[in-house]
Amino acid sequence: MTGHLAEVLDGQHQADLQRAARALLKEPLLTADGPHADAFRLVRRHTAELREWFERNAGWSLRTDPDAARLRKTPGTLTDATHPAREATRTALPFTRRRYVLLCLTLAALERGESQVALGRLAEQVVLAAADPELLAAGITFTLELRDERLDLAAVVRLLLRLGVLRRVAGDEEAYVSGSGDVLYDVRRRVLAGMPASLRGPSLVEAEDFEERLVEMTAQSALDSDELRFRAIRWKLTRRLLDDPVLYYDDLTDDELVYLTRQRGFITARINDLTGLVPEVRAEGIAMVDPLDDLTDVRMPEQGTHGHITLLLAGHLARAAGPVQPAELAARVRELAVEHGGFWSKSAREPGTEPELVEQALTKLVALGLAVRTERGVVPRPALARYAVGAPVVKEPGPARHRDPAAPPDTTVHDDVKDER
Repeated sequence: MTGHLAEVLDGQHQADLQRAARALLKEPLLTADGPHADAFRLVRRHTAELREWFERNAGWSLRTDPDAARLRKTPGTLTDATHPAREATRTALPFTRRRYVLLCLTLAALERGESQVALGRLAEQVVLAAADPELLAAGITFTLELRDERLDLAAVVRLLLRLGVLRRVAGDEEAYVSGSGDVLYDVRRRVLAGMPASLRGPSLVEAEDFEERLVEMTAQSALDSDELRFRAIRWKLTRRLLDDPVLYYDDLTDDELVYLTRQRGFITARINDLTGLVPEVRAEGIAMVDPLDDLTDVRMPEQGTHGHITLLLAGHLARAAGPVQPAELAARVRELAVEHGGFWSKSAREPGTEPELVEQALTKLVALGLAVRTERGVVPRPALARYAVGAPVVKEPGPARHRDPAAPPDTTVHDDVKDER
């Protein structure tokens, strides 16, 4: 009985540890009173194990305190722009360049400010900071004279509200945007302090090129031994397997590919133990598949009109022999509307909406690593083959087969469609 109880407790411990790890991967910043308070408590309970795993295998640090838990993630691919910050609203539109700049300026103003701030006062500080000559030279202007500028600032504030950096005390952002009122916030300084995830402060980076600055902000110490170089490779591979839908072998350097070939079983097993993700190994690469289908910000297949169109275009691209032009995909959408339009929303059936529908579908396919945009057109990647649906094949009963004469013919449909993490 004692052995059985110990086994049950070990199983519960492992399940709780997985839930905590998955929560951090989905929301690297958790707060004690936020929408994921239960997950926060699990992270606090398992902080030591989680910190050791992430530091050893991914090079990510974990900081926890009574207010928040922050996993400082460094992406495996610094140039991936397919998962932008989004509005904390129903539309969930991606952040523009100006909104990213406003986010940085807002965080800087909050860091220098008091424990409470009014949106109007915060806006004044951001306007002063935006007058920096270097920002003006880069084409960034912010004067609050236009409604769009106030909408951008409101979008930044709503993101900080969702993250738990700010807590609304009184007022509403819509009133501020329309000029009919102001908003008062509490500034949660411990949560604010955990926002930066870079290893070096931006002010210490000397490079001027954007890509070079990203490299310097995330660079580790000099790698002067084989052990440190292998550790850096392990970190990068683990980060990509945790973050990216698919890790393609042809995206790796020779050293990374050799290391992955030798250590693949070890790396994927450790990820599976911590997260429950299951490795799917193919000739072209590896995908860590999520049986629970919730460890992602982009889903496919997905319900609704856009999800249906994306799936149909994925099948079309999977059968393509080479690059496909967006105009060809738009023409394909017009053809599909004739066949499937009865299941689509009215707006999707309107003439002229095809380019927008194609763009939405391509954005998802590229984000999932299923296609890539090139100068020659859209090129399908190997993992897209799972969405290639073959034509139905009807098998008539053979003469040697015993079968109920009243039964209908057997029909087999070849369908390789699976959920993609």
